Amino acid sequence: MDRHDWLADRFEQERPRLRSLAYRMLGSVSDAEDAVQEAWIRLARSDDREGDDIDNLGGWLTTVVARISLNQLRSRNTRREQPLQVHMPDPVVGAADELDPEHRALVADSVGLALLVVLDTLSPAERLAFVLHDVFAVPFDQIAPLVNRSPAATRQLASRARRRVQDSAPAPDAGIAAQRQVVDAFFTAGRTGNFDQLVAVLHPDVVLRADLGARGAGLPGTVTGAAAVAARARLFARPDHRVVPATVNGAAGVVVVVAGEPVSVMGFTVVSGLVMAIDVLGDAERLRRLDLTALGVG
Repeated sequence: MDRHDWLADRFEQERPRLRSLAYRMLGSVSDAEDAVQEAWIRLARSDDREGDDIDNLGGWLTTVVARISLNQLRSRNTRREQPLQVHMPDPVVGAADELDPEHRALVADSVGLALLVVLDTLSPAERLAFVLHDVFAVPFDQIAPLVNRSPAATRQLASRARRRVQDSAPAPDAGIAAQRQVVDAFFTAGRTGNFDQLVAVLHPDVVLRADLGARGAGLPGTVTGAAAVAARARLFARPDHRVVPATVNGAAGVVVVVAGEPVSVMGFTVVSGLVMAIDVLGDAERLRRLDLTALGVG
C-alpha cells in the first residue's frame, strides 16, 4: 500500500469522529462535511516532512478540523447581524425507533438540539475549548495554541461554557421509549384541547424555541413557562397536522406533516418525566433540504 492509499484508509477510520467534532462545533451537517473534506485535502497534500505528525494521525486531524471549524465560526460572527429570531441548528432526523449507524455516530453522547442551541450562544473560543476538552478529552495544553491563550485561560473558557451548558441544556432522561411516552402525552393533550393536561406534561420552566424562517416574522422565537408554551404548542397539534414519530438528534421527536409536506421538525428534551425544552425547525427552505425518506415523508 502506497502512502496515499494508507492515508486514505486511515482517514476513513477517523471520519466519523471528525464529523461528530465538526457538527458540534458548527451545528450544520453540510458545514461539518465541508470541514472534514477540507481536512482530507490538507492531509492528501501533506508531504513526507510531516511524517512525525502523521504518526499521531488522529491528533493531527482533530487539530486541523478544530482549526477549520473555529475559523468558520469566527467568520460567521463577523458577517452575522444580531438575529431577531432563533436560528435552529441542523437537526439529525431518523426513524422513530433508532437513528441509522451513520447518524448515530454523528450525534453520539446526546447532542440534542437544545445543547446545540446553547453552544451557539458561546464565543467561538469557548465552544472550541468545551467541545475539545469535555467531549473529546483533548488536554488544555493542546487546545491553548488554537485559541491563542494559556492553558489556564483555556481551562477558564471551558469552565464558563460548561456552566452555561449545565444551566441551559440539562441532560435528558435516558431511553427513547420513556421519552416517547411523554411526547405522545403532549400531543394527545394538544389534540383534545385539554390545557391542564398539556401543562401537566411540561416542566414549569419549559422553553420552546422555534425557527420558522419567513413564516416566523412577527412571532417570538422563544417562549418560556408551562402556560405560555402550552398555549403556543397547541398550534402544532391541530386536526390537519399529521404527527410522525421520529428520532431527532438521538432523542424522541416528531415531524409534523400537512397535506403530505413536512412543516416542522420538533426535538424534545425530557427531564424527570417532563418536557423541559421543545426545539422547532419550521423554515420551509431548510426543511426541503432534509432527508426524511426514512419516515416516508417528502
